[in-house]
Amino acid sequence: MPPFPRGVGALSQRVGAIPEALSIWMNQIVYDLRARGTDLTVLSLGEAFFQIPWFGLDSVDADRANHYSSSRGLPELRAQIAAYYAREYGSVIDPDRELLITAGSKMAIYLTLLATLDRDDEVVIHEPAWLSYPEQVRLADAVPCLVPYDVDVAELPSYFGPRTRMVILNNPNNPAGRMYDADELRALHRACRERDVELLVDEAYSDFVLDAPFVSLGAVAPDRDGATVVNSLSKNLGVSGWRIGYVVARAELIDACLKLNQHLITCAPTVLQLYLARHFEALTAATLPQARAVVEKRARIARAMERLGLSHLGGSSTFYFFVSTGDYPGSGLDLAATLLLDDGIAVVPGSAYGASTERFVRISIGTEPEERIVAALERLRSRLDQRLPDPVPAAERLRRAGFTPFERARSTVTAAGR
Repeated sequence: MPPFPRGVGALSQRVGAIPEALSIWMNQIVYDLRARGTDLTVLSLGEAFFQIPWFGLDSVDADRANHYSSSRGLPELRAQIAAYYAREYGSVIDPDRELLITAGSKMAIYLTLLATLDRDDEVVIHEPAWLSYPEQVRLADAVPCLVPYDVDVAELPSYFGPRTRMVILNNPNNPAGRMYDADELRALHRACRERDVELLVDEAYSDFVLDAPFVSLGAVAPDRDGATVVNSLSKNLGVSGWRIGYVVARAELIDACLKLNQHLITCAPTVLQLYLARHFEALTAATLPQARAVVEKRARIARAMERLGLSHLGGSSTFYFFVSTGDYPGSGLDLAATLLLDDGIAVVPGSAYGASTERFVRISIGTEPEERIVAALERLRSRLDQRLPDPVPAAERLRRAGFTPFERARSTVTAAGR
């Protein structure tokens, strides 16, 4: 990476090398348009809206809530999470030595990267890849190596090089909805151990599964040898704004993450941990059926997409679809801007999830009624059939609407090579 000009007030090369998060950038425009009174069909938000019981903060001990708690995470909440993993996924976790709670799963992933990687280590990431993985790898001074989406997971080890230190999977996958099964995880973990490569699996959508039982890496590799699991309460409990995430790993790695957590976070918010620990069973009892209802809704939307002739990557889990834009002549960003500004439909361009996925858009079905989603898909079908991009580029259209266009980072994407 060439050096950037330095001077008084200059920002770091590290920050200059990464873009904004494209999905969050898109949703900020959504928030701004809604504030202007614009009616939008929002298929860009990465969450599902549940009916969540509220027990009030009077249900927690105020004397404890107002103060620091353990940097490992509240013991009661760690015990609840470990019990849930044992009951639902057959993964036995020592909550005192193998689990750490932090401020959201993004931080849990970043702590793991910082604790594992040295400068110029390489991380193999299977596309479509959640957009923060490669940028967090870069922030850790390591090198993300993106493997195209049409490469089978069994072929990932063929992309390992002498500097490969980690593989990251999202299971189930955001944005495709694809779930990796036990045989795939077991074979990949075995190949990683043979090369001293860490396998990190982000299981943030672990409860949004219907067709087959979800398989946690923790159950596949119970000794935690080279196997790290990251999850959060954001998606499964529908409390994304609370920012409570956790990492499950061998004690040595958890201890390393603990040091980082102490310096970066101190602890996840005590009041929220107390509340979640107190009401964990009631919340899971209320939200787990709703998570599964969202996946049933996904199956109905899939049938509507089939009727409309919209193709998408295979998968039946999560609340996302990764829809092909075919031979649409504009970029994914052009299409997303046109849908948003002309049709009031928010989607996320596929380029957010890898170089090989430019010809896709991500839609989320977690926040809108089915009839509005189907109407939006009909409009998307019409846009694709027109094959006429807007004559004004997306960046200019956004400027005219009063928004700052999306800017890509000054560094280039690193594609994995054999």
